[in-house]
Amino acid sequence: MVGRRRRPGKQSCVRFADPPLSKEDPEWKELDEQVPANHLARTMVRGVERLDLSPLWESYKASGSLPHRPDLMLAVVLIELQQGHRSPSQWCRHCRENLVLRWAGQGIRPSRSVWYEFRQRIAPLLDVWNQQVLHLACVGGQTTAQRAAVDGTSVEANASRHRLVNQERLEKRQEELAAVRRADAENQTPGQVPAWMAKTPLTRQTQEARYARAAEHLTWLLAANQQRSPHERRPADKVVVSVSDPEAALGLDKGKVFRPLYNIQLLRDLDSPLILGYEAFAKTTDAATLGPMLERTAWLTGVRLRVVLGDAGYVTGGELAACRAAAVTLFGPWKENEFKEAYRTKGVKLIPKDEFQWLPQEQTYRCPQGHKLHYVGQEQRRRSGQWIETLYRYRCAPQLCRACPLVTRCTTSLAHGRMVRRSQYEELIDQHRAHMATAAAKELYKLRRQTVELGFADLKEHRGLRRFSRRGLTAVRSELALAALAHNLRYCAPP
Repeated sequence: MVGRRRRPGKQSCVRFADPPLSKEDPEWKELDEQVPANHLARTMVRGVERLDLSPLWESYKASGSLPHRPDLMLAVVLIELQQGHRSPSQWCRHCRENLVLRWAGQGIRPSRSVWYEFRQRIAPLLDVWNQQVLHLACVGGQTTAQRAAVDGTSVEANASRHRLVNQERLEKRQEELAAVRRADAENQTPGQVPAWMAKTPLTRQTQEARYARAAEHLTWLLAANQQRSPHERRPADKVVVSVSDPEAALGLDKGKVFRPLYNIQLLRDLDSPLILGYEAFAKTTDAATLGPMLERTAWLTGVRLRVVLGDAGYVTGGELAACRAAAVTLFGPWKENEFKEAYRTKGVKLIPKDEFQWLPQEQTYRCPQGHKLHYVGQEQRRRSGQWIETLYRYRCAPQLCRACPLVTRCTTSLAHGRMVRRSQYEELIDQHRAHMATAAAKELYKLRRQTVELGFADLKEHRGLRRFSRRGLTAVRSELALAALAHNLRYCAPP
């Protein structure tokens, strides 16, 4: 039967091609008998039936050749993702070879270009479909969406790690490319072009636009580099960018290889296998990602989280303050930044700040030898996410330090004495550390590695998400959203 869907504001309606096999055909019934009753493909087909596909149907135009039914194509895509097949070229080939896909798609055989176009078409709708699935799970009692574990992992970008350029090399290439493009505009045949340059006028036009985006992003990276503290700032010629995917962050992957990467974050439900929140970031660390993840999860589920389990990367003074404001209890170990402390003390292991007693009435510290420190000022530190933390400085008198028997273990500055910094969030940090020391908190925190870590293992090992196939943050986010949709439909579809 030819499907009909009316486009908003149009009198005509879009007609879709009949699938080669209807559910009344003997061939389809034979396929139906071969697909086991508990096969994952049946779960995906039932899951697609629960989604509101009206925007997808209405995205087609009433012109040209009759398109394939998008509900059948979406079911095929989700089944393929469950098998770890993420490429449209694989979807095209397997539709001709796999009996399960012939059953789910009722015999449709779209071309490769149709599959690539379909992947582009569904990208803007994936977040809404994930929202629908999670709302159904909440209404059906599968989850309360109030307790989750958060973590991030790096995934390779679709870009070469061998072709990174700095500003000088990028500007030189842009000049060479502009000269050849001028020859193209005058219909002149350029001489021998460099190996890095595209070989046809059309591809050189695309390359010129890509290099312009890379130059824009590199300018932003150089400005960000200048805002770093002097000991963290890199030389300008060492700030590089990938011209094939400029938005990708550069850092070490899980194998300690320096390459373009994206950081993906998951918020995995503690009470079900569902992914409550997901997001991709153009960065290499988990810093400053918890706030956006909480907001995104609230939008997807319609429920505010109350308990979040994270590792030490999420437990900062700023995140603790943000969680308190959002009525979220954050569980995770507190860990001082040992690298920066070692840098300041030139590798000497000093008596930690924990052994200095805070005197709330006098608003100062007492050292292990009983000497009181005095307030000497404050400083501002820029943290990840562009937020500023205020640190208050307290110092012991230098004459007391020089006469102290612990001087070699306490300070490296005999002229100035030992100094201790206190964060504006210090009280929150102390409360958090005391809470994490309780038996109940330790027992609950054990659930973290049983949930979110399994989510990453499933995505990477079973669903093939070790390297993104598309370029740019927007495209990477759509790939992750599609993987999350396939995962959640697996556990949310009715039996």
